[in-house]
Amino acid sequence: MRKLPPLNALKSFEAAARHLSFTKAAEELFVTQAAVSHQVKTLEEYLGIALFIRRNRALLLTEAGQGYYLDIRQMFEQLTLATSKIMLASEQGSLTVCVPPGFAILWLVPRLSRFHEAHPEVDVRLKAVDEITGSLTDHVDVAIYYGRGTWPGVTSYRLHKEYLIPVCSPLLLNGPKALKTPADLKQHTLLHDETRNAWREWFLRVQEEPPVKKTGPVFSHSALALKAAVHGQGVALANSVLAKPELDSGHLVQVFPEALPTAEAFYMVCRESQADVGKVARFRDWILAEVKRDEQESAEHQNTQQS
Repeated sequence: MRKLPPLNALKSFEAAARHLSFTKAAEELFVTQAAVSHQVKTLEEYLGIALFIRRNRALLLTEAGQGYYLDIRQMFEQLTLATSKIMLASEQGSLTVCVPPGFAILWLVPRLSRFHEAHPEVDVRLKAVDEITGSLTDHVDVAIYYGRGTWPGVTSYRLHKEYLIPVCSPLLLNGPKALKTPADLKQHTLLHDETRNAWREWFLRVQEEPPVKKTGPVFSHSALALKAAVHGQGVALANSVLAKPELDSGHLVQVFPEALPTAEAFYMVCRESQADVGKVARFRDWILAEVKRDEQESAEHQNTQQS
């Protein structure tokens, strides 16, 4: 087993030897002069040899101290170079993001060009994965999880406040089966998302008796249910975040204002050790800024409707 001297003592000695001053070394290291002096003394005791000649107005290296300084100076230069290289690697290169297909298609992909414009040095690689929890492997830097934010061993950032809202094509609003009240929904095909089978809860929230039987197609992905709604195949109970692009474009409309809050949400997750480092931190800051932009646009839209 290699026997190394105390690293803090080495750092204090290197700075003091370079400046030939405990005071200047203390200023560089953001510690007190006494702390530097103590660390150097600890190193001298560890090595069993004096490294400095201490005089009233001067600090000089002993012959042994001069030789030791020249040796460890190279070590510190190599350490600085190695650290710069690895930090540069963390700032640039590819960033692999694992994401549910629906979230990728409906929310993330349309915005990625803005990330590339802000950070052209980072190459984002998206991996669409259905079973997203646990996908933060050695080869994945960031993942988007859907849940309650209680995953162990990762740092998570909740993205949006989410609701389930009834949406359909504008073509279904009029005609012989016009949607005027929640009860009218029972005359239409209800589109179901197998990951969020919440129509019954929504009916109870609006104080309407749910349909006796669950009728209508069931989709494995939210994006499929939304596309079916766009094509007029029925009414979907959609995630407000995923439905926003189709609502903004006018391809879908929210049929009734009642919304069902969700306990779960989309979260950006990453390793605790990388949360504030390099390209992972840049992606986190960008995606949270995009969420804030969404919230501001929604607030402005609501204010416009109310005025």
